[in-house]
Amino acid sequence: MRFIDSNIFLRHLLKDHPEQSPACFALIRDIEQGREQVWTTDLVVSEIVFVLSSKTLYNLAREKIRALLLPLIELPGIKLPHKRLYRRVFELYTTQPIDYVDAFNAACLEHQPVTELYSYDKDYDRVESVSRIEPSLIEDEGSAQEQ
Repeated sequence: MRFIDSNIFLRHLLKDHPEQSPACFALIRDIEQGREQVWTTDLVVSEIVFVLSSKTLYNLAREKIRALLLPLIELPGIKLPHKRLYRRVFELYTTQPIDYVDAFNAACLEHQPVTELYSYDKDYDRVESVSRIEPSLIEDEGSAQEQ
């Protein structure tokens, strides 16, 4: 099983290169039809979202990114560590004004026994299922005595 990088997905989705795009389309078709299996990482998906949403590059709407990317991620021939979370990740990403990485982290947190996180990023406050805590300099007596 081979690794598939972000540029393969991008050439397939954007159809912007006369030689690479058709080759990437053929590879994705082979994956879709079960003739090929590949694996990738959550960072690759993050890079694709970053490139597609970049205001200086493609500036695609969040809903368009979800519509393009989610069907690819869900192909059985693509192995991805947190594959089962991506519907929720894109739900948060398209319904809340939060960064993609924050949406991914929130979706991961929702599957943990403790859904609290330390962060100064107020975007997390928009996700009701997680609780954001800001670190504080207030020390309790126990930690003051240790010093």
